[in-house]
Amino acid sequence: MTRAPHVLLSSLLLATGLLSSLAAQAARITVTDAATGKPLPEAVVEVDIEGASKAAPSSVDVYQRNAAFHPHVSAVSVGSRVSFPNRDTTRHHVYSFSPTGVFDLNLYRQETPPPVPFDTAGVAVLGCNIHDHMQAFIVVSDAEKFAITDENGQVNLEDLPPGEHRLRVWHPRLEETHQQWWEAPRPVSASDLRSVSLSLSVAAKPAAEQSSLQQRFNRALSQ
Repeated sequence: MTRAPHVLLSSLLLATGLLSSLAAQAARITVTDAATGKPLPEAVVEVDIEGASKAAPSSVDVYQRNAAFHPHVSAVSVGSRVSFPNRDTTRHHVYSFSPTGVFDLNLYRQETPPPVPFDTAGVAVLGCNIHDHMQAFIVVSDAEKFAITDENGQVNLEDLPPGEHRLRVWHPRLEETHQQWWEAPRPVSASDLRSVSLSLSVAAKPAAEQSSLQQRFNRALSQ
């Protein structure tokens, strides 16, 4: 028996809609501060997928501008290389004593030192020997999926395979050593909508005040 054209068209539209829905499916993780309920940007969300290939290494920049690191939090896969260009008019001395990546880039201004390899999973805490207030973090991940929360404290994890996967979250204010992770009590799935509430023990650092010279220089750059 031949189907009517409108029945065939309806079936096709239904199938297309289902495929689009499956293609758009993503787990959404929202991270908040347990004390205030406010969203937490700059949290790193990791998902471990058993048997999956690890994320490929990359090359990224963490630059210095206005006596601060940009970005404040980076997430890279194991084997990645990070460059530290100086976009200030003053010299910087960038270093890390973290086991994840010990390095020391002596005073430099215009010439960017060679990239630093990060071959061990963990968290590298960055500092500057000239400007004590400067601090940043590089999370080196050996997970298959990882992402940094946006200003709404959210990440969308697309293309997770079927099944349940280990979930953990890091934030620079979890504790003083900056090495602690929050472990999810239950795994995450491909269509999960999950809220994570973190109890923070480290106070947020106040923004460093710029000198009048820095302020004039920044105004000149913006004109």
